[in-house]
Amino acid sequence: MKHVIIYTDGSCLGNPGSGGWSAILTMKGSEARKEICGGFSHTTNNRMEILAAVNALALLTEPCEVTLHSDSQYLCNAVQKGWLASWIRHAWIKSDKKPVKNVDLWMRLVPLLKTHKVTFKWLRGHAGHAENERCDELARGCAARKDLPDDTGYEEE
Repeated sequence: MKHVIIYTDGSCLGNPGSGGWSAILTMKGSEARKEICGGFSHTTNNRMEILAAVNALALLTEPCEVTLHSDSQYLCNAVQKGWLASWIRHAWIKSDKKPVKNVDLWMRLVPLLKTHKVTFKWLRGHAGHAENERCDELARGCAARKDLPDDTGYEEE
């Protein structure tokens, strides 16, 4: 099984506001590297963090072992601490009886997590890690674009 290393980031200029996501994919033992990014005109930082992971994992054409690095505790904890599994079991209701936010994106992530063996690794953002800094640069660049489409899945509170 191929081992893919992914770095992701999401950015929002205002929250909600104009947002961007990015990912860098590399293969263990290879020089191959792919950078992807995009954005939306009205979204949230958390949505962009999840979308970065979704879009990166969706690029993989066969089941892979994946180490996914993110500076989003929300994303990493949701998977690693079992929050996502609990939300699914409880019909997308959190332990505080409130509905889970970003269900549309979590639902896109779930089948990808079943296809690939994904380990999420949290890393501190803006701490000088080269790949995280590059992801931040890409995501911020996308968020700053003026031609971004609407995030049709974003729901105002």
